[in-house]
Amino acid sequence: MNGMTRRLLTAALLGTVALGGAACTSESARTSGSATEGSDRAKIDRDVTAAISDLYARNPGTMELGDNAVAMLVFPSITTAGFGIGGSYGTGAMREGSQTTAYYNLIAASFGFQLGAQSFSQAYFFNSAEALQTFKDVQGFEAGVGVTAVAADFGAGGDITSSTLQEPVVVVTWGQAGLMAGATVEGVKMTEINPN
Repeated sequence: MNGMTRRLLTAALLGTVALGGAACTSESARTSGSATEGSDRAKIDRDVTAAISDLYARNPGTMELGDNAVAMLVFPSITTAGFGIGGSYGTGAMREGSQTTAYYNLIAASFGFQLGAQSFSQAYFFNSAEALQTFKDVQGFEAGVGVTAVAADFGAGGDITSSTLQEPVVVVTWGQAGLMAGATVEGVKMTEINPN
Protein backbone atom coordinates (compact mmCIF):
# COMPACT_ATOMS: atom_id res chain seq x y z
CA MET A 1 0.00 0.00 0.00
CA ASN A 2 1.62 3.30 -1.02
CA GLY A 3 1.71 6.42 1.16
CA MET A 4 -1.08 8.23 -0.69
CA THR A 5 -3.42 5.22 -0.44
CA ARG A 6 -2.60 4.83 3.25
CA ARG A 7 -3.35 8.53 3.93
CA LEU A 8 -6.61 8.30 1.99
CA LEU A 9 -7.61 5.16 3.86
CA THR A 10 -6.76 6.75 7.21
CA ALA A 11 -8.69 9.93 6.43
CA ALA A 12 -11.71 7.96 5.20
CA LEU A 13 -11.61 5.68 8.18
CA LEU A 14 -11.32 8.43 10.78
CA GLY A 15 -14.14 10.45 9.26
CA THR A 16 -16.53 7.56 8.79
CA VAL A 17 -15.85 5.86 12.09
CA ALA A 18 -16.40 9.18 13.87
CA LEU A 19 -19.66 9.56 11.95
CA GLY A 20 -20.99 6.08 12.57
CA GLY A 21 -19.18 4.84 15.64
CA ALA A 22 -21.50 6.45 18.15
CA ALA A 23 -24.59 5.70 16.13
CA CYS A 24 -24.21 1.98 15.79
CA THR A 25 -23.32 -0.93 18.06
CA SER A 26 -23.73 -4.67 17.59
CA GLU A 27 -25.64 -6.85 20.04
CA SER A 28 -22.42 -8.44 21.25
CA ALA A 29 -20.93 -5.00 21.83
CA ARG A 30 -24.03 -3.96 23.79
CA THR A 31 -23.69 -6.95 26.06
CA SER A 32 -19.94 -7.01 26.49
CA GLY A 33 -18.59 -3.62 25.40
CA SER A 34 -16.85 -2.78 22.16
CA ALA A 35 -13.30 -3.98 21.65
CA THR A 36 -12.56 -0.75 19.82
CA GLU A 37 -13.15 1.34 22.97
CA GLY A 38 -9.69 0.50 24.24
CA SER A 39 -6.71 -1.63 23.53
CA ASP A 40 -6.57 -3.52 26.82
CA ARG A 41 -5.69 -7.21 26.32
CA ALA A 42 -8.05 -8.42 29.06
CA LYS A 43 -10.96 -6.45 27.59
CA ILE A 44 -10.29 -7.71 24.07
CA ASP A 45 -10.09 -11.28 25.40
CA ARG A 46 -13.42 -10.88 27.26
CA ASP A 47 -15.07 -9.44 24.15
CA VAL A 48 -13.70 -12.26 21.95
CA THR A 49 -14.93 -14.93 24.38
CA ALA A 50 -18.40 -13.30 24.48
CA ALA A 51 -18.46 -13.02 20.67
CA ILE A 52 -17.58 -16.72 20.21
CA SER A 53 -20.34 -17.70 22.65
CA ASP A 54 -22.77 -15.44 20.80
CA LEU A 55 -21.79 -16.95 17.43
CA TYR A 56 -22.24 -20.53 18.66
CA ALA A 57 -25.61 -19.64 20.27
CA ARG A 58 -26.90 -17.95 17.10
CA ASN A 59 -25.58 -20.60 14.72
CA PRO A 60 -24.71 -23.93 16.37
CA GLY A 61 -23.42 -25.21 13.02
CA THR A 62 -20.34 -23.01 13.45
CA MET A 63 -19.20 -25.10 16.43
CA GLU A 64 -18.05 -27.81 14.00
CA LEU A 65 -16.09 -25.19 12.11
CA GLY A 66 -14.50 -24.02 15.36
CA ASP A 67 -13.72 -27.56 16.49
CA ASN A 68 -11.94 -28.34 13.20
CA ALA A 69 -10.04 -25.05 12.91
CA VAL A 70 -6.34 -24.74 13.68
CA ALA A 71 -7.00 -21.16 14.83
CA MET A 72 -9.71 -18.47 14.89
CA LEU A 73 -9.29 -14.74 14.44
CA VAL A 74 -12.32 -13.05 16.02
CA PHE A 75 -13.37 -9.41 15.73
CA PRO A 76 -16.19 -8.87 18.27
CA SER A 77 -17.26 -5.53 16.81
CA ILE A 78 -16.41 -4.03 13.42
CA THR A 79 -17.95 -0.64 12.73
CA THR A 80 -18.52 0.43 9.13
CA ALA A 81 -19.71 3.88 8.12
CA GLY A 82 -19.78 5.81 4.90
CA PHE A 83 -21.02 8.81 3.04
CA GLY A 84 -19.50 8.45 -0.43
CA ILE A 85 -16.17 7.26 0.98
CA GLY A 86 -16.38 4.75 3.80
CA GLY A 87 -14.30 2.78 6.20
CA SER A 88 -14.38 0.00 8.74
CA TYR A 89 -12.45 -0.62 11.93
CA GLY A 90 -12.31 -3.36 14.55
CA THR A 91 -9.96 -4.95 17.08
CA GLY A 92 -9.77 -8.69 17.74
CA ALA A 93 -7.68 -11.63 18.84
CA MET A 94 -6.24 -14.82 17.37
CA ARG A 95 -7.14 -17.94 19.32
CA GLU A 96 -5.18 -21.16 18.83
CA GLY A 97 -6.95 -23.76 20.92
CA SER A 98 -8.16 -21.88 23.97
CA GLN A 99 -5.14 -19.54 24.09
CA THR A 100 -4.92 -16.02 22.70
CA THR A 101 -1.72 -15.87 20.66
CA ALA A 102 -1.95 -12.41 19.04
CA TYR A 103 -4.08 -9.29 18.71
CA TYR A 104 -5.11 -7.64 15.43
CA ASN A 105 -6.87 -4.61 14.07
CA LEU A 106 -8.91 -4.56 10.90
CA ILE A 107 -9.08 -1.51 8.66
CA ALA A 108 -11.03 -1.37 5.41
CA ALA A 109 -11.80 1.35 2.90
CA SER A 110 -14.73 1.50 0.50
CA PHE A 111 -15.56 3.78 -2.38
CA GLY A 112 -18.63 4.40 -4.51
CA PHE A 113 -22.23 5.14 -3.59
CA GLN A 114 -22.78 4.34 0.08
CA LEU A 115 -24.65 5.86 2.95
CA GLY A 116 -25.12 4.77 6.54
CA ALA A 117 -23.46 2.87 9.33
CA GLN A 118 -23.50 -0.64 10.68
CA SER A 119 -21.72 -2.81 13.18
CA PHE A 120 -21.15 -6.55 13.11
CA SER A 121 -18.95 -9.36 14.42
CA GLN A 122 -16.67 -11.45 12.26
CA ALA A 123 -14.58 -14.60 12.73
CA TYR A 124 -11.93 -16.09 10.44
CA PHE A 125 -11.46 -19.85 10.84
CA PHE A 126 -8.05 -21.17 9.74
CA ASN A 127 -8.60 -24.78 8.69
CA SER A 128 -4.97 -25.63 7.95
CA ALA A 129 -1.61 -24.95 9.53
CA GLU A 130 -0.36 -23.81 6.12
CA ALA A 131 -3.07 -21.12 5.82
CA LEU A 132 -2.32 -19.90 9.35
CA GLN A 133 1.42 -19.77 8.66
CA THR A 134 0.85 -17.85 5.41
CA PHE A 135 -1.31 -15.35 7.32
CA LYS A 136 1.47 -14.92 9.90
CA ASP A 137 4.21 -14.70 7.25
CA VAL A 138 2.52 -11.90 5.33
CA GLN A 139 1.61 -10.29 8.67
CA GLY A 140 -2.14 -10.35 8.19
CA PHE A 141 -4.58 -10.10 5.33
CA GLU A 142 -4.36 -7.52 2.61
CA ALA A 143 -6.60 -7.67 -0.42
CA GLY A 144 -4.88 -9.73 -3.11
CA VAL A 145 -1.89 -10.77 -0.97
CA GLY A 146 -1.26 -14.15 0.65
CA VAL A 147 -4.14 -16.28 1.86
CA THR A 148 -7.76 -15.41 1.01
CA ALA A 149 -10.93 -16.12 2.99
CA VAL A 150 -14.25 -17.44 1.69
CA ALA A 151 -17.67 -16.93 3.26
CA ALA A 152 -19.07 -19.88 5.18
CA ASP A 153 -21.67 -21.98 3.36
CA PHE A 154 -24.46 -23.41 5.50
CA GLY A 155 -26.74 -26.26 4.47
CA ALA A 156 -30.52 -26.27 4.81
CA GLY A 157 -30.31 -27.53 8.40
CA GLY A 158 -27.87 -24.80 9.45
CA ASP A 159 -24.85 -27.12 9.37
CA ILE A 160 -21.56 -26.13 7.79
CA THR A 161 -21.23 -27.80 4.38
CA SER A 162 -18.38 -30.24 3.78
CA SER A 163 -17.04 -27.98 1.02
CA THR A 164 -16.73 -25.14 3.54
CA LEU A 165 -14.69 -27.37 5.87
CA GLN A 166 -12.25 -27.98 2.97
CA GLU A 167 -11.46 -24.27 2.51
CA PRO A 168 -8.19 -23.02 4.06
CA VAL A 169 -9.80 -19.91 5.63
CA VAL A 170 -13.53 -19.40 6.20
CA VAL A 171 -15.14 -16.16 7.37
CA VAL A 172 -18.43 -15.92 9.27
CA THR A 173 -20.20 -12.59 9.84
CA TRP A 174 -23.04 -12.20 12.33
CA GLY A 175 -24.92 -9.75 14.55
CA GLN A 176 -25.37 -7.00 11.96
CA ALA A 177 -26.96 -3.88 13.41
CA GLY A 178 -27.62 -0.67 11.51
CA LEU A 179 -28.18 0.01 7.85
CA MET A 180 -25.60 0.44 5.12
CA ALA A 181 -26.57 0.95 1.48
CA GLY A 182 -24.34 0.40 -1.52
CA ALA A 183 -20.93 -0.13 0.11
CA THR A 184 -18.27 -1.89 -1.92
CA VAL A 185 -15.16 -2.78 0.05
CA GLU A 186 -12.05 -2.02 -1.98
CA GLY A 187 -9.38 -3.03 0.51
CA VAL A 188 -9.12 -4.81 3.84
CA LYS A 189 -5.98 -4.87 5.96
CA MET A 190 -5.43 -6.83 9.16
CA THR A 191 -2.35 -5.98 11.18
CA GLU A 192 -0.95 -7.46 14.38
CA ILE A 193 -1.01 -5.01 17.29
CA ASN A 194 0.47 -5.00 20.78
CA PRO A 195 -2.20 -3.69 23.20
CA ASN A 196 -1.53 -2.90 26.87
